[in-house]
Amino acid sequence: QVQLVESGGGVVQAGGSLRLSCAASERTFGTYTMGWFRQAPGKEREFVARISSAGTPSYAESVKGRFTLSRGNAKNTMFLQMNSLKPEDTAVYYCAAGTPSLVSRTRMAGYDYWGQGTQVTVSS
Repeated sequence: QVQLVESGGGVVQAGGSLRLSCAASERTFGTYTMGWFRQAPGKEREFVARISSAGTPSYAESVKGRFTLSRGNAKNTMFLQMNSLKPEDTAVYYCAAGTPSLVSRTRMAGYDYWGQGTQVTVSS
């Protein structure tokens, strides 16, 4: 069974940094778009960033300039470097993979595989 496993969450003070990792259980995920979504308490899950199979990233406006997404050499892994963290970044962060269309690439419906999530807490 295909699995996505996240790691790297934790508690950090505002202005600090964290690095999230996501590893897919199959190398075929190297051909998939991979992305991160997050869900804060009482809110809907929202798009954070995605990276194409070719390694081109794109970001939500709320994290642009602070977060950097990259793929590992194995291509079935990706890393989200989060700098200048703010309390509003507090959420459960989910790794996702799929083959979204141009319309669905920032929507949950565009992704077929999901990780279990990792908690990120930013204290003020």
